[in-house]
Amino acid sequence: MNFWAKRSLARGDFWGGLAAMLVAFPAAIAFGVTVYSAIGPSYAAYGALAGIVGVTVIGLVAASLGGTDRLISAPCAPAAAVLAAFAIEMVRHGDAPGLIVLLLVMVGMLAGLIQLGLGLLGVGGLIKYIPYPVVSGYLTGVGLIIIGSQIPQFVGAENGTRWWEAVFSASTWDWRAVVIGVATVAVTIGAPSFTQRVPGIILGILAGVLVYFGLALLDPALRELSGNHLVIGSLTVAGDGFLASLMTRWTGIGQMGLDHVTGIFGTALTLAVLLSIDTLKTCVVLDKLTRSRHDSNRELIAQGVANVAANAMGGMSGAGQMGATLVGLNSGSCSRTAGVLEGLFSLVAALLLSSYISWIPVATLAGILVVIGVRMIDREPLRFIQSRATMFDFGVVLAVVVVALTVGLIAASAVGVGMAIILFVREQIGGIVVRHKMELKQTSSSWHRPEAEVAILDQRGDQAVIFELQGSLFFGNTYQLYTDLEHEITTRSYVVIDLKRVQSIDVTAAQLFNQIRDAIRERGANLVLSGIRENHPTGRNLHEFLGQTGLWHSQSKTVRIFPDLDSAIAWVEDRLLGEAEYSLDAETPMQLHEMELFARHRDETLKELESRMTIRRFHQGEVLYSRGMPGDELYWVRRGAVRLVSTLGEGKKKPVASFGRGDFFGGLAFLDNLSRPNDAVAVTDGEVYVLTREEFNRIAEEHKKLAFNLAMAMARILAYRLRRTETKLTMLQEF
Repeated sequence: MNFWAKRSLARGDFWGGLAAMLVAFPAAIAFGVTVYSAIGPSYAAYGALAGIVGVTVIGLVAASLGGTDRLISAPCAPAAAVLAAFAIEMVRHGDAPGLIVLLLVMVGMLAGLIQLGLGLLGVGGLIKYIPYPVVSGYLTGVGLIIIGSQIPQFVGAENGTRWWEAVFSASTWDWRAVVIGVATVAVTIGAPSFTQRVPGIILGILAGVLVYFGLALLDPALRELSGNHLVIGSLTVAGDGFLASLMTRWTGIGQMGLDHVTGIFGTALTLAVLLSIDTLKTCVVLDKLTRSRHDSNRELIAQGVANVAANAMGGMSGAGQMGATLVGLNSGSCSRTAGVLEGLFSLVAALLLSSYISWIPVATLAGILVVIGVRMIDREPLRFIQSRATMFDFGVVLAVVVVALTVGLIAASAVGVGMAIILFVREQIGGIVVRHKMELKQTSSSWHRPEAEVAILDQRGDQAVIFELQGSLFFGNTYQLYTDLEHEITTRSYVVIDLKRVQSIDVTAAQLFNQIRDAIRERGANLVLSGIRENHPTGRNLHEFLGQTGLWHSQSKTVRIFPDLDSAIAWVEDRLLGEAEYSLDAETPMQLHEMELFARHRDETLKELESRMTIRRFHQGEVLYSRGMPGDELYWVRRGAVRLVSTLGEGKKKPVASFGRGDFFGGLAFLDNLSRPNDAVAVTDGEVYVLTREEFNRIAEEHKKLAFNLAMAMARILAYRLRRTETKLTMLQEF
């Protein structure tokens, strides 16, 4: 990277970090005041300092340790909601303010340790897969809790007033607070319509402060900090003092009881999950916007360490914040440096503006949080009501919100996990397990068979049915699967079930296969399974698992297992044709006059042709020719079997055709004089007739009619094979 490119990135990170600070810094103060003012009015200033420390420490540590470029971490709404609810509950419990401060710090540190543990255990990749309805319910519940907690401050009611009491008791309102709050909200919402250069939150705060000082011109009492409940107040005092509390708060640990310990762990777990979801959701949005990829586990570790450090220094917990991150991104942030600069700018702002922060009205911060809370409410699920298919999803969102508001976010977490399980089971039950169902006469294996055998298979093809299954087979869909198979297993001689696309099989589904086997065995029919992988992506050996559940064993005459569907279909075709089990020892080399291609030629002609050929023997697994080689030879199988294999992407291979005794192969490249399109691999030991192009040209010169008849016969068979392939593809497209 050259000098100018580095300079451009540095400039982008500078402005991105500055813009992000303008959003995160005042919001952090508001969040801190929300949490600590629940303890008592005198702790509002403590809360402001806690927010400042949080936005500084978390911004510096999370960005330094995390791996997500452009991510801005700071105190956030979910943390404010959880901690404020916890503080209110402790106040109702009658705990001393000093103890509550200690408990808040312990909750924040423990939540950070939980995040750290989740990252080290590799759980980060799982949290982001929580279903959308559950996350939506979380966010909406948190938004409503934030709004409810701010209504008393917004209207200037006394500390401890519940939101419904404040709403329906206008006598408790302070009209000055209402005016300040309304002005703040109006400017915050309306400012983006007039300018995008300055964040609406900053303009909203400025509007609230200007209205306050306008009122102060009329009321001299508003010009004093002491005893003024309308502003944050001096940041140098909060109870016994912020710095003194840092030194002495741990002395209250002896006042903790068992109920405190239980409450701490439950709240910390809820806080950790919410902060993790908030962070990873922001990271996912960043990935989409910047076409990048984040490391979930590394980010959780960084967020956990940042939250432990912030709480240890008297700050507030936080997460990767969507609003500040997007503001920074739109302002030019390019790397993690933007997050570090956001923390540094917050520290500078705290040092330079501490005396001014004391004059920020509480109603202004309440108005900012009301706007944030409203924006957190997810309105998208309202569309779910319009369709019966999504009504249950709306019910999940509503259930999480109701539990969050009536019981608490801890219970809502449990409800969310339960709902996630229900959603998963519902989707699996509603999914289509049978991907394809077809009779044997509607398809065929890749083996090229004579026309007479094809006619027999067309007549007897209804004796065999093929099912291609997909998805997960578990207790929720086994009944429907048995219903789909029931008629077939009582009428068909061969039931082929392909499990290639099956992701997992539980014990209940395995027992279903045992029932199918027993029903088929009573009729003397066969159950043919294919695509059972030993190295499944889930890590489970399905082949071994089905054996352990008693479905099959090595001596079973009812259940046959094949590696792929083509091999299974070929085996059924052989049974319908009346052929015995394949045995190489009993197979004799085929002569030219026995092959279909030369059935109408005279013995003298065939002897002349055979004299121009050579016999080549091969062993199982041997490559007769490879893709890209010249097509200068024709092959007729005298004994054994050969398979053509096509190379796919990423080194994968797929069988495309198989040839046994009497078949010829290699004709396409021989006729069009192009290179081989695939590999020819020996399935068994055997031997072939080989006719080179040089010998064919000599035959064409000396025996023109023989060469012409040979070429026409090959063309007719190739056309027949192509027609069969087209018919098979057409059949597959109908499913």
